[in-house]
Amino acid sequence: MKPVINLEDLELQPEEDGPDPKRYGVICARIGAQKLGYNLSIVPPGKRANPFHNHRINEEMFLILAGEGILRFGSQEYPVRKHDVIACPPGARDVAHQLRNTGDTDLEFLALSTKEGHEICEFPDVNQVKVSVGDYGSIELRHTFDVDRAVEGGPPDA
Repeated sequence: MKPVINLEDLELQPEEDGPDPKRYGVICARIGAQKLGYNLSIVPPGKRANPFHNHRINEEMFLILAGEGILRFGSQEYPVRKHDVIACPPGARDVAHQLRNTGDTDLEFLALSTKEGHEICEFPDVNQVKVSVGDYGSIELRHTFDVDRAVEGGPPDA
């Protein structure tokens, strides 16, 4: 496997499970990456890259390649533009993040993340949590639930 790829050679595909139209090109599998995930993401004007979320286990980094937007990070917002580097460490809701395209052209960025298959991802705007277990790329168990919903008849406390 060749360990190099040019971004212009990526085949972009639409995001399958997102509410906003976004295209992305997977890089990591094409160049043999094992512990890090990479992709090129392209977000049209007026759209967002993902819902506002935070990861409890995986860490992300974004490098803005073109366009401009707003990074929502915790309770703050920051303008972003070409060549900005964004750190999204694992943690609680104070590191929740979301990129929105506020410009007139596509917002393009390189996304880099760790690839731990066991993950807890929170969505503060809708008060939900997604838990996933398994190897990155072949998740065995994935469940999203409302944080405030009580579970009847669950296992006893340990």
